[in-house]
Amino acid sequence: MGQKGEETRGKLLDATQRLIEAGGYFNAGLNQIVAASGAPKGSLYFHFPGGKDQLIEEAVRRGGEEISALLADAEQASREGGTAEMLAALLDALGDRLERSDWRKGCPVATVALEMAADNTTLQKACSEVYASWEDALADLLESDGHPAPLSTATAALALIEGALMLARTHRSREPLDRAARTLALLV
Repeated sequence: MGQKGEETRGKLLDATQRLIEAGGYFNAGLNQIVAASGAPKGSLYFHFPGGKDQLIEEAVRRGGEEISALLADAEQASREGGTAEMLAALLDALGDRLERSDWRKGCPVATVALEMAADNTTLQKACSEVYASWEDALADLLESDGHPAPLSTATAALALIEGALMLARTHRSREPLDRAARTLALLV
């Protein structure tokens, strides 16, 4: 695929990711994706022959990679101040991302997972794999810090982060993220 094809594919994924983060699977209709991307409608099925579900799946995975990158960046903080400092840095980065998006960009996986996990095996699997990768990364950090229950604590931390993101988005306030950081410091 040439550069123009890659750009078109990227525009479609960017638009899909924005739409699903802001409003979920059902907010990301094909006409809305095409309009938001500026891509020609015919290019959608050329780049995504599996249609909407393929496009949503790839956008979920792409969003997951974006958060994984934030996690890797925050890991630098753990080298200096431990896992609690890393989690605080991650929550701060997620808060910045949420605030910059006018409270639209919370978790790139949560809304799709809530809407589709019960009925769509492909999207459920994609969401599950993204969440598992985040849990594993957190567990690895906790284990390297000598935490006695790294996987259980990673699951609790991820659940707390997800809930804090939802509350921050709902309240349009970073306070739930700040409280979560303080609670995570006690947990880890």
